[in-house]
Amino acid sequence: MTVDVTVVGGGISGLACARAVQDAGRSVRVLDRGRRVGGRLSSRTIDGRPVDLGASYIVVGEADGFGHVVAEWEERELARPWTDTFQVIDPDGGQTSKPGPMRWAAPLGLRTLALDLAEGLDVSSERVVERVAPHEVDGEEAGEVVLAMPAPQAARLTGDAPGGSQEWEPVIAVVLRWDERQWDADLHGAFADGDADVSFLADDGDRRGDGAPVLVVHTTADRARRHLDDPDAAIAPVLAATRRLLRIDVEPVAVHAHRWTFARPAGTTGEPFFRSPGLSACGDAWGDSAAVRTAWASGDALGRALAAS
Repeated sequence: MTVDVTVVGGGISGLACARAVQDAGRSVRVLDRGRRVGGRLSSRTIDGRPVDLGASYIVVGEADGFGHVVAEWEERELARPWTDTFQVIDPDGGQTSKPGPMRWAAPLGLRTLALDLAEGLDVSSERVVERVAPHEVDGEEAGEVVLAMPAPQAARLTGDAPGGSQEWEPVIAVVLRWDERQWDADLHGAFADGDADVSFLADDGDRRGDGAPVLVVHTTADRARRHLDDPDAAIAPVLAATRRLLRIDVEPVAVHAHRWTFARPAGTTGEPFFRSPGLSACGDAWGDSAAVRTAWASGDALGRALAAS
């Protein structure tokens, strides 16, 4: 039996879209190539604890619908307020506090939020899709098809990304673990201002709430491009930059690198989603600013539109 909507991609935008369709009483299925849903809400167990390798945090902003979702996650202890202040580190290691909106984290990793959104949905994991066309997935009837993924990946399935091409930037996330904390207690997270190798550092123990002496460091796009074929080669320059920026004298006891070829859109469309008969698209590039809340809002809005048609 053909479903009303087939969502290709089990990140937060795809899951939000599927939830909205199902909540409106329409049938929907989600096809995801990963072993578990989550997309860039990626958490992996490293040395016995979950570490966020993709998105660093969530900001609610003015997205009322998403605010209700996050409030429910907080009530169920799936999400927690983390910090409203990051540091900005200059090339010499000087730090300046930068207040901002509250950033939210998940005690067991951001992937748990995606798994919660997927609860009760018809999800096929480890499903590799080869070709998509309006109303079709791999040559089979699929109802309305939604591509919830970066545009370059969508283009591989369709030959031409729905809504036009978009430029995306890569990131390599480097996990650094010490035996004990080697940095200031007030360093929740930090932007590296003008560094050639590092763009952002997060204290993952502070973010998780378990106090583990673990940093997750995101490379600059330029550094990532040099190592897309060999992410581990990014570890040495990232570690050197991290130790210089945070004035750490001790080598870490464990390291790990994870590649994101399409980590974030270089710009956004300003539109909530793309829709055409039989083939639509949603995600964090379809909004005013690239963020987790944008991805959720894009998927939710598209799902509601499809369910109402």
